[in-house]
Amino acid sequence: MLAEQRRLVLWLPVALALGALFYFHLRQEPSAFYACGVPALTVGAAAILLWRGWQFVWPRVIGAACMAVSIGFLVAWGATHRQPPMPELPRRGVDMTGTVQAILTFAGRDDAAPARVVVLTGARFETPLDAGMLPLRRTLRLKIRADDTTKLAPGAEIWSRALFAPPSFPAFPGGRDVQREAWFAGSAGSGRALDRIEVLNTGATSEGRIGSEIERLRERLDIRIRTALPDATGAVASTLLTGEATAIPRIVRQDFAASGLSHLLAVAGLHLGLVMAVLMGTARLGFALWEWAALRWPCKALSAGVALAGGIAYAVLTGLHLPVLRSLVMAAVAVLGIAVGRRVFSIRGLALAATLLVLMQPQDILGVAFQMSFAAVMALVAGYEVLGAKLARFRAAADGPVHTFLYHATVLALTSLLAGLATLPIAMAYFGVVQPFFVLANLVAVPLMAVWIMPLGMAALALMPLHMEVFALRPMGWGISLVVHLASCVAHWPAARLTVPFMPGWGLLCVLLGLCWLCLWRQRWRLWGLMAIGAGMASPFFLTQPDILISPDGGMIAVHTNGHLFVNGHSRDAFSIQPAWEQAFARQAEPFPSGTSTPDGSLSCGEETDPDVCIFTKGARSALLRVRDTSDGTVPLPDDVCDGMEVVISTAPLRESCPKAVRLDRFSAWRNGAQAVFLTSGSKKPNRQKNIQDIVTVITDRALRGDRPWVMKPGGHGLPNLPLAPSE
Repeated sequence: MLAEQRRLVLWLPVALALGALFYFHLRQEPSAFYACGVPALTVGAAAILLWRGWQFVWPRVIGAACMAVSIGFLVAWGATHRQPPMPELPRRGVDMTGTVQAILTFAGRDDAAPARVVVLTGARFETPLDAGMLPLRRTLRLKIRADDTTKLAPGAEIWSRALFAPPSFPAFPGGRDVQREAWFAGSAGSGRALDRIEVLNTGATSEGRIGSEIERLRERLDIRIRTALPDATGAVASTLLTGEATAIPRIVRQDFAASGLSHLLAVAGLHLGLVMAVLMGTARLGFALWEWAALRWPCKALSAGVALAGGIAYAVLTGLHLPVLRSLVMAAVAVLGIAVGRRVFSIRGLALAATLLVLMQPQDILGVAFQMSFAAVMALVAGYEVLGAKLARFRAAADGPVHTFLYHATVLALTSLLAGLATLPIAMAYFGVVQPFFVLANLVAVPLMAVWIMPLGMAALALMPLHMEVFALRPMGWGISLVVHLASCVAHWPAARLTVPFMPGWGLLCVLLGLCWLCLWRQRWRLWGLMAIGAGMASPFFLTQPDILISPDGGMIAVHTNGHLFVNGHSRDAFSIQPAWEQAFARQAEPFPSGTSTPDGSLSCGEETDPDVCIFTKGARSALLRVRDTSDGTVPLPDDVCDGMEVVISTAPLRESCPKAVRLDRFSAWRNGAQAVFLTSGSKKPNRQKNIQDIVTVITDRALRGDRPWVMKPGGHGLPNLPLAPSE
């Protein structure tokens, strides 16, 4: 430990993140007294420990760790309670007004026309109950009708009749928490316009004028880029230059994801680094050509400042997403290092950037963008710390163009390999896929992006005031076409996309902690991190998967048996629930058998009684599934059908049916959200009166998430947006 004491500071952001993670995974929201008092006491005790034991290593380690974990817990609690409450949205069509914050264009499905979605702020509902209410403090997303061609711009005040819905519940217990994401994103929900949009006022308020002007600029740039480059190339070019990624066709997204090139479509550190590299190279060349400045000014530091200013402008233009913010903080640290003559790229700079981001936005540690971006950069910095000397000797021995080419090819391959291997388990956890050929694809695509596509993109932005951007956009489009074609080819190779089951949260935590252990230490014990990474990556294959899943509204039922996933029922959110189930089980969904049974006989439907009643068996356990009930539960199930059933599930209310079994219906789903049912596969029927809870385990979404501010009440209800009190 003494040999590594100078690297102990690198664990500061890890401890902060662990404290925030502990807060986010509590099942009961702590009161202000406990949330502030306990961390304050812990910080005080840690400070005393540091003061009394500063001469020894372990007291310093324990004291600093306790202090950082407590601070991480406290900043996470503060970030949560800074957010406005989730409002109650009208459940029927309502007249509403609001101010346009942004306009998004999404690629249509199956060659359909692109869909427009507006993000609204300050929304008001025109109903008797909402008369005189304050404007919503959260944003709303409104999908515009396909036949509505009304011209909209950020800052415009609009009216429409719309139907809204709150953020959806997780598709299964432990699945993606959309409500938590919406809570921290400031979103109240989404909906669709029932009538055409009417523009009431085209001006912007003073509060949102700057943001509106930036959005207008992005809209104009997007239109000009896609006019010069139609189809997929224009959509990708607009993504790289303005951050507008919604218009990229679905097939292109799928090809990029299957080939391991999806990071090229998400503006992040790679794009910001290339932009700043182009700007710094241009600035240094300009200063070198200016002899008077080259002899008197610190041209290297000034060029870095110019690159940072351009990077800030690019980050603002593309929407200030988290990966760009992380890279911007790293870039600022690098510019500061250049100014004071220190090493630019170091693991300490990454730790500083991570610490600042965790303190400012602790909720981001739960997102895939934060985890993948920091994992990739950490692996690159740590990898080149180990291999940098060998690469430097290899470069110094270069004696010709072939040797130089081999050096650069080796660096590119090593960069792709390090970043890809570091993010591979995270992609497994969030997307359920593994791309075996990502190194080959990135070996070609990243150099194209670095030396062709992004420099021409910067030239196009510079030529836009002169209306000459087409001369740079056309060659840029040729390079993008090559990358799109490469992604399509790699995506169609055999085994280009391997699916894996759902990774539990503890498995992902093992991966991230193991990666930190591997990259932040220098001694041989760093290799212990590989054991943790391996355990996390293997966790999906040792996790006991549920036998039955029930959707959050109780309308859909899934049965997982013998390597098959059978799905039946209807749900408003079926378009998102079924893909989430397929990803969790790494299986394609199949319909329930109709009037027959599956080949193994584990699931049979309509063979003996009602055609809408199915029987699922697992060993000696049986479950009755009522997938459709036109009587809405008023006609009970016969007693002879209920006999011998450990659990009875219905998409409608069960009411008086099957009182002796574990009963799950639409009402239980309304109260508890999505439900997962586990059946033990015993060979004998147990004593039902004693052991029914031992053979049927039901895990609900509400039990896992608990009572937290972002967990909406049953039915998705929020806090009523009360009107202002009348003045006297």
